[in-house]
Amino acid sequence: MDRAQQMETIARQAKEAARALGASTEDERNAALAAMAQALRASSAAILAANGRDVAAAQAAGVKDSLIDRLLLDDQRLEDMALALEELIGLPDPVGQVREERRLPNGLQLTQVSVPLGVVAVIYEARPNVTADAAGICLKSGNAAILRGGSLAAASNEALANVLAEAARSAGLPEHAIQAVTTTDRAATDALMQLHGLVDVIVPRGGAGLIKHCVETSKVPVIETGTGNCHIYVHSSADMAQAAAIVENAKCRRYGVCNAAETLLVDESIAPRALPPILERLMSQGVTIHADDAAYALASGLDAFAQDASGSPLLVHGDETDWETEYLSPDIALKLVSGVDEAITHINRYGTGHSEAIVAQDEAAINAFLAGVDAAAVYANASTAFTDGGQFGLGAEIGISTQKLHVRGPFAAEALTSTKYLIRGQGQVRS
Repeated sequence: MDRAQQMETIARQAKEAARALGASTEDERNAALAAMAQALRASSAAILAANGRDVAAAQAAGVKDSLIDRLLLDDQRLEDMALALEELIGLPDPVGQVREERRLPNGLQLTQVSVPLGVVAVIYEARPNVTADAAGICLKSGNAAILRGGSLAAASNEALANVLAEAARSAGLPEHAIQAVTTTDRAATDALMQLHGLVDVIVPRGGAGLIKHCVETSKVPVIETGTGNCHIYVHSSADMAQAAAIVENAKCRRYGVCNAAETLLVDESIAPRALPPILERLMSQGVTIHADDAAYALASGLDAFAQDASGSPLLVHGDETDWETEYLSPDIALKLVSGVDEAITHINRYGTGHSEAIVAQDEAAINAFLAGVDAAAVYANASTAFTDGGQFGLGAEIGISTQKLHVRGPFAAEALTSTKYLIRGQGQVRS
């Protein structure tokens, strides 16, 4: 059986499972989620052993530290995955919700209700936690899940998917409610994306290359989870201590996540006093500053942290390519701007529509920024690190959408539903 036939078989099995899932009750699906959480805990040793093999192989291949961090599982991260599944249990059932109900002038009773999308295929890279999050969110919303993880996390994903699928089956859900594509052959991904009519939606989670490939290749509708070229803009009215703390958190909390800050914009009028406390905090953690000419001239006097541990400079000249870069590493671009209008223009040109933040005390500047920046999440006086399904009260998330149809920002179970109209009559016919 070739790859295309294998993917079609998996998709047909998922389609059949989706029909049964669509008719399942909230209690049945919640019981499966509880069983899945407990199974993760019970199988932690085997899962962590599989993850250890993936991490060792990635390190031997010279994979950068930020990706290793995404790949790595430990007891706490595994427990967090189990807790995320249990949090889904407490969320409202997204299936069967009445969105609208009214009687038409002709006497027809019209009710619009939420229904599952059907078969959701999630294509992702080096983040094994996505296996549990995606499986849980799909089941919560009554959808069958096809999980296609990346080669770096192949052993981890297979171990996780087997544990989760068996737990769901043991709780009474259909046999093929959760399926994993375990081959590392990229042809399998392309074959999956051609199965329009069997797969209802593709959700890619990963780098710009993966997302672009899915959008351009897939015949199945795609929910585009974009890359995160996120900005922090420090306005002239900013509280400097607050600005330094927000920038440090947004950049340094975790380098390899899509909500990490990748560009720092600072009003030129305050740059001489704003840059020293901010840059010293970044440089003390080994972050390399890619500065425009004006910022470089000001920052070059900060020689206390001029080099990292290996002797490489922590201040370098930045250019146009830096404004476009999602580093996912201890690097940040730095540009001085004339004010809020230039900051908004820069962000809307170079940003990816993910998460953007202003640090300011001036309410007019804040309002202009919140209204003018085109992104899924726009912050005033807070770190972009909060763009996350769990932080937004959604439980585990399936992704962060940077498109405008049909969902935007962190999305979870409710976004994996559509609607249908139920119409009751008493024999009406249309003239």
